[in-house]
Amino acid sequence: MSTKNESGELVGNRTQIQLDNDIEFKELALQQISDAGENWAMHSLAVMKRNAIARILYLDEIYRDILLVLGVICEFGVHWGASIAPLLNLRNIYEPYNVERFIYGFDTFEGFASVSDKDPGAKVGDFSSIGGYQETLEKILNYHESISAFQERRMFELFKGDASITIDTWLENYPGATIALAIFDMDVYKPTKEVLEKILPRLTKNSILVFDEFCHQKFPGEVQAAREVLNLMNMDIKRSRHHSHCAIARFS
Repeated sequence: MSTKNESGELVGNRTQIQLDNDIEFKELALQQISDAGENWAMHSLAVMKRNAIARILYLDEIYRDILLVLGVICEFGVHWGASIAPLLNLRNIYEPYNVERFIYGFDTFEGFASVSDKDPGAKVGDFSSIGGYQETLEKILNYHESISAFQERRMFELFKGDASITIDTWLENYPGATIALAIFDMDVYKPTKEVLEKILPRLTKNSILVFDEFCHQKFPGEVQAAREVLNLMNMDIKRSRHHSHCAIARFS
């Protein structure tokens, strides 16, 4: 079972003792980062929680799948940047001189723009970040780029708004772009279906499609959208050992 926090994001059900422990640990973690000096990023691994480490391993697994696939990376549903920032760093680790591996992120930064009857329990505005967060995330990503092989070259772009609309702008602006990896983390039916339909001509036989809530019982709209657009019976679909409800599909 899960509950929602004030921004509409799902959080696991926890006892009051667990909640108190988490608040105390967060304060401890922030203090540790503050005290750790110039190497705070390395030392902060001491306070990285299990689920965060699992997320990194999951993204690493996906990234290694596309190393020999031509094209760019698109993430639909960026939220706070917990996937796009690690993906940018994984690119700088695995293929620092691949000058064509651009990363594009799409998000309203204001939560769900719309929900349908295929999204029970979801509400418009769920999973919002905070006002002006796109600018904050761009600063975060710019820093990561500043310590990459091409320090002055910006190889990412964020598109703010309903992805089912902003994808049209991307398609028009980048007519030559092929998609190696598309991550769907919008959770709900309508934008997932509409974006998936629009990007199909940009995929190749080996493109990877990731559906973050493929078998999440709280978000049935995502898998329904995938079923309606793709022939899932003929696709190579696997799960990640590090993520219980995602699907990693090789397009064919």
